[in-house]
Amino acid sequence: MVHDHRDVSGGAVRAAIFGISDGLVSNVALILGVAAASSSGQDPVVIAGVSGLLAGATSMAAGEYVSMKAQNELIEREIGIERESLRANPKDELRELQAIYRQRGLDSDKARDLAEAVHTDPEVALEVHAREELGVDPDDIGDPTGAAASSFVAFAVGAVLPLLPWLFASGTGALIASVLIGLSASAIVGVTLAHFTERSKLKTAARQVSWAAGACAITYAIGSLLGVQVS
Repeated sequence: MVHDHRDVSGGAVRAAIFGISDGLVSNVALILGVAAASSSGQDPVVIAGVSGLLAGATSMAAGEYVSMKAQNELIEREIGIERESLRANPKDELRELQAIYRQRGLDSDKARDLAEAVHTDPEVALEVHAREELGVDPDDIGDPTGAAASSFVAFAVGAVLPLLPWLFASGTGALIASVLIGLSASAIVGVTLAHFTERSKLKTAARQVSWAAGACAITYAIGSLLGVQVS
């Protein structure tokens, strides 16, 4: 039976899931903290929410791009070292691959035959050595630009959801609506993540909601204390 596998190494899916989750939790927490501390109504909350959205989305995108770009450059460096070693020391690399196959359970003759077959094509040899020694596919490394774009958009989407009530209302009603939207969206993110990972939808959603609820409670409490002290 042929199995279909999802792309788990490119980085865009991971960045999108992390981005929308982070956008939800951080901005709903920021909004509640500012709402609890402020007595000036709607404007400070909207300003804080929009600022948090822009700053967070930009920071997430930049962080994803820089970290993945650095990872790719490190991988490319190691692949370059492996390519040069295959060119300069083919016999040593052949013995190294034989040893790997023996560790995998093949007998000496089969390990030698398989290693020699791999080494008949330099590009195949490089790909196999990269997989076996570095754990990477030279043709399937992450896309920094795609990950950054996914992260920016996902964070912005997550961050704007709890801000929506404050664009049309203020006070307790908007506060409750932000909390409900944030927690509901966190549950949806959890269910979506569980679909990809084939884990329990209930447990994964509960985990997402609990983190969001905890962040909301902490920032609201701190905001309330700051508001009392300022007044």
